[in-house]
Amino acid sequence: MSTAPTTSRLDRAVALPSPSRALVALLLALFALATGPLRAAELTVAAAADLKFALDALLADFARTHPAVTVKVAYGSSGNFHAQIQNGAPYDLYLSADIAYPRKLAEAGLALDGDVFLYAIGRLAVWVPENSRLDVAELKLRALIAPEARRVAIANPRHAPYGVAALAAIESAGLLDQVRPRLVLGENVAQTAQFVQTGAADIGVIALSLALAPRLRESGRHWEIPLDAFPRMDQGGMILRAARHPEQARALRDHLLGPDGRELLKNSGFHLPER
Repeated sequence: MSTAPTTSRLDRAVALPSPSRALVALLLALFALATGPLRAAELTVAAAADLKFALDALLADFARTHPAVTVKVAYGSSGNFHAQIQNGAPYDLYLSADIAYPRKLAEAGLALDGDVFLYAIGRLAVWVPENSRLDVAELKLRALIAPEARRVAIANPRHAPYGVAALAAIESAGLLDQVRPRLVLGENVAQTAQFVQTGAADIGVIALSLALAPRLRESGRHWEIPLDAFPRMDQGGMILRAARHPEQARALRDHLLGPDGRELLKNSGFHLPER
């Protein structure tokens, strides 16, 4: 008499199909994507216009080390961004040309962990197109009152820190009364440079970082205004408390403040704060 073979619980367990290696790998990858410190994200940054060329270069480097993070930047005047953030604009990171703006936002409780950081010290330059008859190296700030300088472009001091600094430099040279009737105001310092490039102004007081950028360096001449001619321009930033991607924003901040970021800012015409 034959008896049917019996199957133990252990045998039955061993006989059950096990997940394939491919499925396990997929599950682990999905877990890492969901829990990793720098998972895929899109950051939005509000940045002062003087950072245009330096930050674009820095973001290209950041993308190589953080390929899952994409960054969208709005460039403009620091004062306008300050007002937008007060009204709930959905930025992750704010980089201002005047550290006073992020400090005010931090005091209002809008900065993540209340943290505000200093990343650079801004510098000013007088800039003219290559075909200008104005010798800015010789005339320096007095180029602003030369007969050829019928229109002098600066950023709007009502909301652009570089406009405030430009007025202070002009006043320190005793030229404000003569220059004031010639002023043409740009919405921000990048638009100020554009006014001179396009002929809407004959000369401009702009950020040194813009004067040293390839496009302007190749098409014009500049003279750097001494730092003691205007109040120190501490440029600072903050991660917003309402940031949608705070971990990625911290990574971008750390990259900006790290050795590579500092070297790039220095080469772009900024002074560096002491660490």
